[in-house]
Amino acid sequence: MSNDGVLRGDDEIRAEARKRLKARNDFWTMLAIFGVVILILIAVWFFTSGPDSYFWPVWPIFGMSIAAVFVGLDAFGITRRHITESDVDAEVEKMTRRKQ
Repeated sequence: MSNDGVLRGDDEIRAEARKRLKARNDFWTMLAIFGVVILILIAVWFFTSGPDSYFWPVWPIFGMSIAAVFVGLDAFGITRRHITESDVDAEVEKMTRRKQ
């Protein structure tokens, strides 16, 4: 393999590492935003309805929590799998079989 090919491979790995680090950083940023939004929702509930009323913020908190779980799974690689050359070869094989 030529030096050019090796550099290209290193660049691809570095690009993938940057994407993963960005995804993790975005996850923590999203959690901070969710925290602020949740506090605002609870404050609105508290000052408009009071602690003796139905706690309606539970529903947006529940929805945001589901989103946070899936974003976190993706950001920390639990659902993310590195695509190998054999994966690409297998997909190309499937695509060429369908055309025949």
